Amino acid sequence: MKVLIVDDHALIREALHAVLKQLKREVVVFEASNSRQAMHIVEEHPDISLILLDINLPDRDGFSVLRELRDRYPTVAIIILSSSDDQDTVKRAFELGALGFIPKTTEREVMLNAIKLVFSGGIYIPSEILEETTSPHLTTKPAPRDSPKSLGLTDRQIEVLGLLMKGKSNKSIANILNMAVPTVKNHITVVLKALNVTSRTEAVIKVGKMGWELPPKSES
Repeated sequence: MKVLIVDDHALIREALHAVLKQLKREVVVFEASNSRQAMHIVEEHPDISLILLDINLPDRDGFSVLRELRDRYPTVAIIILSSSDDQDTVKRAFELGALGFIPKTTEREVMLNAIKLVFSGGIYIPSEILEETTSPHLTTKPAPRDSPKSLGLTDRQIEVLGLLMKGKSNKSIANILNMAVPTVKNHITVVLKALNVTSRTEAVIKVGKMGWELPPKSES
């Protein structure tokens, strides 16, 4: 398994390298201090599984890097690292396809668990972000639900929700599920309405609160 750390601070890269070594699997770690190096490494190693991306890079806006990586390498999991954890920054990261958001002040054990969660197909949202969410759609405590089917979602819609939770675009979901993009859009509309949210980001946060384990879908 290959992982790329993108951060302009050597001490941060060193600390993340140490965290990754605690994973119970063989990990090959690459490091980049700016976006140009990062893109070169990914081009040379398109089989990278995970990218830990600092949102504040010296040569380029981290959000634009996230957008390009998501467009060019849709199967690579990306976790955002940031010294800022304000709501706008977090929401934008998830809207652009990040599967995790880790404040740099996060304790090492929590960081390790976050990385493990993303590796297992989940999405990591810091607990403090969930607690401080101000959207009226999200502050309401979700009613107890055993599963997405309790909301009236079909198996197909649950598959769409699972891929949406992984940050997949409509086109990627359509390819994976072998359906037309307009059909995917219709399913997402139904899913958002069932969750009583208005955006994909709000859906990610709300499902994270509910703690559902969505069935994995092969992306081959």
